[in-house]
Amino acid sequence: MFADTYSATRSAPSLANAYRQVGTETGVSGASPHKLIQMLFDGFQEAVAQARGALRSRVIEAKGRAISRALRIVDEGLHAGLNMSAGGELAADLDALYTYVALRLTHANLHNDEAALDECVRLIEPIRSAWAAIGPQVNGVRQ
Repeated sequence: MFADTYSATRSAPSLANAYRQVGTETGVSGASPHKLIQMLFDGFQEAVAQARGALRSRVIEAKGRAISRALRIVDEGLHAGLNMSAGGELAADLDALYTYVALRLTHANLHNDEAALDECVRLIEPIRSAWAAIGPQVNGVRQ
């Protein structure tokens, strides 16, 4: 159910390209579509943590770069990888979630709002955890 929300045939090359654009250097070319999505979630968490640190240190340029990276991951990776035709209600809900997270990231960037960054992490973390939990089933390993 959850894995059907992402298009395996359509999204693997586009997800690989999106992740390359947001700065990953290794592991993309041989990764499964499931692993690519996991890498995007991990990259999102890392980018938001970097933005939070830069915001606290008042390094505005670094904050902007980190938030821009998080936005690209959401928009060009997670959001673009949704399979709206096969994903049904779950895909529609994720579409709305990713749109909202992108808006909150933009708000955080414009207003130096750490609480908005925290909100984005809180919203994405359950999806990230669920995605990691289905990994063994998607990769054919039953636990």
